[in-house]
Amino acid sequence: MNAILLMLLGLGGMFLGYVFYSRFVAEKIYRLDPDFRTPAHEFEDGVDFVPTNKYVLWGHHFTSVAGAAPIIGPAIAVIWGWVPAFLWVVFGTIFFAGVHDAGAIWASNRNRARSIGALTGDVVGKRSQSLFMIVIFLVLLMVNAVFATAIATLLINFPSSVVPVWGAIFVALIIGQIIFRKWLNLGTVSVLGVIALYALIIAGPSVPITLPESVFGVSDNASWILILFFYAAIASLLPVWVLLQPRDYINGLQLFIGLILLYGAVLISGPELVAPAFNTNTPEGTPSMIPLLFVTIACGAISGFHGLVASGTTSKQLDKETDARFVGYFGAVGEGSLSLATIIAVTAGFATLADWQAVYHSFGQGGVTAFVSGGARILQDGVGLNVDIAETLLTVMAVLFAGTTMDTGLRLQRYIFQEWGGIYNINWMTKAAPATLLAVSSCLLLAFGAGGADGSGGLAIWPLFGTTNQLLAGLTLLVITTMLVKLNRPMYVTLLPLLFLLVMTIFALLIQLRGFYEIGNWFLFTLDLLVLIAAVWIALEATATLARLRQQNKTLQATSNED
Repeated sequence: MNAILLMLLGLGGMFLGYVFYSRFVAEKIYRLDPDFRTPAHEFEDGVDFVPTNKYVLWGHHFTSVAGAAPIIGPAIAVIWGWVPAFLWVVFGTIFFAGVHDAGAIWASNRNRARSIGALTGDVVGKRSQSLFMIVIFLVLLMVNAVFATAIATLLINFPSSVVPVWGAIFVALIIGQIIFRKWLNLGTVSVLGVIALYALIIAGPSVPITLPESVFGVSDNASWILILFFYAAIASLLPVWVLLQPRDYINGLQLFIGLILLYGAVLISGPELVAPAFNTNTPEGTPSMIPLLFVTIACGAISGFHGLVASGTTSKQLDKETDARFVGYFGAVGEGSLSLATIIAVTAGFATLADWQAVYHSFGQGGVTAFVSGGARILQDGVGLNVDIAETLLTVMAVLFAGTTMDTGLRLQRYIFQEWGGIYNINWMTKAAPATLLAVSSCLLLAFGAGGADGSGGLAIWPLFGTTNQLLAGLTLLVITTMLVKLNRPMYVTLLPLLFLLVMTIFALLIQLRGFYEIGNWFLFTLDLLVLIAAVWIALEATATLARLRQQNKTLQATSNED
């Protein structure tokens, strides 16, 4: 099959989903109100609560939720064939991710921009809130620790990306000042920012930078991780308009230009998909496609981490409630487009089936490396881009998204510690600086404590990221569904995805539990068991809460009819 057809079907489906389904959900289900006074205006402080242009906010939200996961997940999942990955990405984006992300923004916006975790206590119950906060903390811990390790690995393997990656921070700082102080209009700033970023990408291969293999006994990988967390700690304390917003915005533009180049190259060269549509000859040890497909591809179909961003930083910057449709749902479409591009790159970016099979020789292979190499080949064949520049472009794309996710993730982890400080009356923990220190320390403890001197400990619990992340998405959908029931509105658009995720997550956890037991990995076995208990608990809480609310609504309706 030609990749052009796959591209047109995928992009066309997601575009129609945004035009029609998102409008239905926004107007008939969430009933977004343009006159509602958002928390960004009510609590405006110039630091976290900042009313923001919806295009700039879209850039922040999209790049914060994207990260490297919509590349890694699909690039691994194609081992079962490109058809299952394609269908889950497209239909997951339309009916799962868009509804989830826009709903999380709406729910938080209607509750003083509180996080989904904090909302759970009021909407569902205190028991669920405690459970939710633990799951959130685990997801953020995994995201921050693993993304730091992934970025460090890419910076070491592709030294040509170092200059554009760190140079983008300075570009963002300048853009932030220009936008906030309104020195230039947004269009002009966007053009100048993109030109500066791509100039750095072109210059990157000429100025490769590597760290010494060891400094005072610390490896280059560990050094990059320490540098990244030092940067992320500072970034998470700065007002959002200084770095977070402009960096995410310019990264969003960079991604769309990169996607246009990649999709344009597909149109020009018309590569064939060499990978099988359904892989009936998977390598030994590959788990069953169902349910593992639905937790291997999280970001790009639906991801609980999106709910943390939507209710943690995005809702605090929402200028108008109606912007939630564009920022949330269209942000999900943007991520789905990245996942679709990944599927094409890792299935049509190889010369032959044998070349593809040489990479996908066991489950877990592929990932960012397959995306970079496959995408670079398509760019070279389609638009004649130099391979070194093409690889630098795609590497920078992956690193910048992972970096923005890490920035936002650490800020969200700081919020969690501050919320815990408020819940348990620990006053010093409610302060930004101590909470940030706790967030960084916990990530470094995992990275170095579990992984040793090279700082790769975050990878130890990565196998559980997919299931824990989808469990978190289920929790977010539970909160949204409960709010809809209380408002006596149709709930099927969130209830059906919620039920699907709970079934697949519990199924996947059971399979993983057996696997960890068989190989004797008691650390992951214990964590898996805890997450499994949490998943069952959530299913029971969801059933009890929704049944109680529906009964209350019936009673009120009956009383009203009698009157």
